This record gives sequence, structure tokens and C-alpha cells, in this order.
Amino acid sequence: MPKILIVGGGYAGFYTAWKLEKQLRKGEAEVTMVDPLPYMTYQPFLPEVAAGSIEPRHAVVAHRRHLKSTNIISGKVSYVDHAKKTATIEPAAGEPYEFEYDIVVVTAGAVSRTFPIPGIADNAVGLKTIEEAVFIRDRLLTNFDKAAALPPGPERDRLLTVVVVGGGFAGIEIFAELRSFASALLKKYPELSFDDTHFHLIEAMGRIMPEVSLPTSHWVIKNLAERGAQIHLETQLTSAVDGHIELSTGESFDTDLIVWTAGVMANPTVVRHTDLPIEERGRLRVRADLRVGTDEEIVEGAWGAGDVSAVPDLTGAGVGGYCVPNAQHAVRQGKLLAKNLIADLRGELPRQYYHKSLGAVAGLGLGIGVLQSGKLAVKGVLGWFAHRGYHGLAMPSWERKWRVLWGWWNNFWLGRDVVSLTAVQQPRAAFEEFAARPKPAVEAAPAEAPKKAAPKKEPAEVAAK
Repeated sequence: MPKILIVGGGYAGFYTAWKLEKQLRKGEAEVTMVDPLPYMTYQPFLPEVAAGSIEPRHAVVAHRRHLKSTNIISGKVSYVDHAKKTATIEPAAGEPYEFEYDIVVVTAGAVSRTFPIPGIADNAVGLKTIEEAVFIRDRLLTNFDKAAALPPGPERDRLLTVVVVGGGFAGIEIFAELRSFASALLKKYPELSFDDTHFHLIEAMGRIMPEVSLPTSHWVIKNLAERGAQIHLETQLTSAVDGHIELSTGESFDTDLIVWTAGVMANPTVVRHTDLPIEERGRLRVRADLRVGTDEEIVEGAWGAGDVSAVPDLTGAGVGGYCVPNAQHAVRQGKLLAKNLIADLRGELPRQYYHKSLGAVAGLGLGIGVLQSGKLAVKGVLGWFAHRGYHGLAMPSWERKWRVLWGWWNNFWLGRDVVSLTAVQQPRAAFEEFAARPKPAVEAAPAEAPKKAAPKKEPAEVAAK
């Protein structure tokens, strides 16, 4: 029975394993998936998690709950030696070991791509994981608590200033959601006013959201400006040391929350440690049928999909001729990869990946969104319903769908939860503060030296006295 190894449990990896379970015949193949996380993150929901609209656990899909017959290993693949058909696995606990496979599926995803701007590595946070989204939410809530206890001044301005770097879909959504969240929070903080909050988005290009039309992007800018958010186009961030923002325009201000969304790159843990072919941008070289290789040469037994792979976009709409790294492509590639892999096992020909985008949806805060499909643009409340409807249905499994929908329904009546759980980052702090500890051992005092006896006086001396 052939052994199939799936490297990565994100969109493409999870959907590949999920569909293989449903379509493989009994005993046809053994599937193993390796990922350091026990869940798949539905990344389009991260802005809503950061804004308190979705419970964090509802935006992830547990591997072990939904993959019934897949062998799941908690760890990471540090090297793929396809010539020997072995992968080095570093488990969450224990020593690294070699894993032999017959077929490898590389779906390791992408990570945040940053530039060597002073202060970014030390002060910014990305938006690729559920933990980052929770951190952003808790930081904003905690900063409101701190600012409410301070008089007007530079320190309060710093706490209530939010900076987002990158004007793509992820950047605009998190920027708009946080602006909506902050506006709603002001009702709970009478000590603060709307003018105390400051929101800045920094984009190096001359426009935002390239996935939508230019008129739609202009509408988004105007809408955010009316809500008190400022977008800096054709502007570069030059420094963020200690939270002090310096822009190429000469502007500067202080902030306590910097969110970086200015691009992604293929997961370097995998692409830099393999003998599989890598293209010039550091992605796995993949054919249109999702087999690793080129039109002229196929690497037998190796497949790739998702953000880690350079998959040709046969529609002609992709940047540089390749599919853009987004969830829409990763999900569909994962589904097709499972079908193609099974077809290959059964001696059939795999199909080429062809997907023409149906459009793009974005949430810009409660009750505001946009939908762009061809020349059709829907804005405002209808765009927001389109955004929630699409992603609510796209969330894998009915169990997850119901949790998200139920959360939205509760928030409609009860409002968003405004409790910061920053303490979870140091959960033992309260316990340690008051925990009784053994007293330090007292060293024994050194023994006193015996007193010298007074010299006896001679009888002649006593008589003289």
C-alpha cells in the first residue's frame, strides 16, 4: 500500500487529506499529514477575530476531529529528500527521525514577508495565524483600558494609535475592522473621545486592493476617511524603532500597535531544505496538473499546491502567469490535487487546474463591505452580507459553519465581547506572585573561640599589692 505524506495542514493540505479520505478505496493508500499546529486556520476570518466579531476557536478547524483515517503527526518537516523518498520529521516531542514515503504532497503554505526596516522585527505583528489575531484584539482592548486612566497627552495618543502596513485585502480588512471595533469601544469608555483615536494605513503603491476595480477602491478610501481613518498612498515606512513611526513623506508619530500585512513568501522551512525544484521566487515549481516539475519534465511521486507552490494560472489573470496566493486558489487546488493523485494511482490522467475567480468580497467592519465580480460592484450593507454569506458557506464542515453563524447571531443581539485576555500570554504570573516558597536555609553561625583564662599572679605580686 503506497504511503502518501502531506507536508502542511493548511488550506491545501487539509482539503487534500479530507478529499482523499472520502475518495480513496479501502486499503488503496495510507495517508500521513505533518503540521506543527493541530488545526487549519480559516484566514479570511482573522480580521473579524481581531475585531471581536468571531470567537477565535471558531475560526480554526481541528485536524483530528475532521480527518478520521489520516495519520496526523504534530511536528514539522525539516527536510525532504525526494531522491531517497524520505522526509526528516521533527516531532513536537522527541528526537527527529526519517519518514519513508512513496508520494509526497507539499502544501506548507506561506509566512509573512518583511523588509529590513528598523524596528519592524521587534515591534510589529503579522496577520497569518489565529494567535496573532488574538494578540491584536487583546492589545487594542488593553490599550483602551490604559488610555482611559491617563490625561490627554502623548502617551494616551500613542496607546490609541493603530498602524497597518500594506493595502491589500488583508491590510484593508484588518484596518477597517479595527476602526469599527474602536468606534464601538468608545461607548464603553466615556473618558475617551473619537478624536483621541488615530488610524493610519501605509501603502507603497498608488492604490489599494488591486483585486477590485479602481472606482471601488476609491469608494473604500472615501468610506474609511469618513470614519476617521487615514490612508497614506505612495508612502513607505522607513523606521518603527520603539514604536516611533517615520514615513518617507517626512511625517512621524508614535504607536503601540503595528500590524504588518505587506506580502507573504513561501514557507522557507520547506523550500530551502529539499531537492525538489524551486523557481526563482522561492516557490515549489509545479505544473498545471499540480505535479511537481515543468512542462518538459515531471518529478514522479511529488505534488504541490497552495501558497508554497508556483501553480500556472491558465486563465491568464495571475500575476506573472501564476495563481496568486489566496484561500480561493488553495482550497480548489487541494480538492483537485486529491482527485488527480487518486487518478494517477489508478493509471488515469490528472486534470489541469483552471479556476477563473468569481470575484472578491471584503468586510470593512460591522454593516460595511464590498463585493467585486467583474464590472459589478456591490458596496455597503449588501456587500457586507455578501462577504459574510460567502465566507460562512466556505468555512469547511457544518460543525464549523454552525459555530461561526451562531456567534454572529449572538453578537447581533448581545454585541461584541470587549474583554481583554492579555494575561493568557503569561498565565502563571498571578499564581507565581502569591505562591509560597521554601525559606532559604539559614547558615549555622560560626562557633565562638574559647575565652583565654587570665594568667595566674605570682604570690610576690599579690603581697606587693
